Amino acid sequence: MDPVPSSASHGNLDEQIAQLMQCKPLSEQEVRGLCEKAKEILMEESNVQPVKSPVTICGDIHGQFHDLAELFRIGGKCPDTNYLFMGDYVDRGYYSVETVTLLVALKVRYPQRITILRGNHESRQITQVYGFYDECLRKYGNANVWKTFTDLFDYFPLTALRFFASMVVCLHLLKLLIIFAILTVYKKSHMRVLCVIFYGLILMIVAVGVSHLGVLDIHLAKISLSSLTTPTT
Repeated sequence: MDPVPSSASHGNLDEQIAQLMQCKPLSEQEVRGLCEKAKEILMEESNVQPVKSPVTICGDIHGQFHDLAELFRIGGKCPDTNYLFMGDYVDRGYYSVETVTLLVALKVRYPQRITILRGNHESRQITQVYGFYDECLRKYGNANVWKTFTDLFDYFPLTALRFFASMVVCLHLLKLLIIFAILTVYKKSHMRVLCVIFYGLILMIVAVGVSHLGVLDIHLAKISLSSLTTPTT
């Protein structure tokens, strides 16, 4: 088991997590400081982030903070349980600020216990349409917190690999649906890195075959290790 940092070295962060668990947002300054710490951690992670088993995989939260709290109540608190969140933390619900702030705080506090992927709603364009931008304006009086978080979203991993008896590729379902659309804009130089990543994923899926496709967010493909060495017909 990976070591968990002592509470003594994270006193202020523990207080922030306790406050967030009561669905009380942090100050703008605290959010900014938290996101800077998160960037340092996320910069060390891969766009295809390995995740150790056992791990609890969680789908869209969409600002439903009390659903997230119930999830932790049933599944166990971090760091007692390892978590992989598949994206879409914001928009639609009334508590996107508290939801995403708590998950980022837990990532900073327990970086080896929680993995947070980027969903399609972790973007500047979509959050201006589906509620996160407006929520930040209501709760902070300006768009600074929205900008801080959307800048941080650029650092989130895109996919995760879960290893146990077999290998599972995990990513937000909408990413799979828009892979081909993304490939059409490959010639735009600033999009090339993402295009190469997604193109590589779909080549891997075609090569080994999809044996399992989830309905919502615990999705993509269950690939046995033997399949990786078995020729396809």
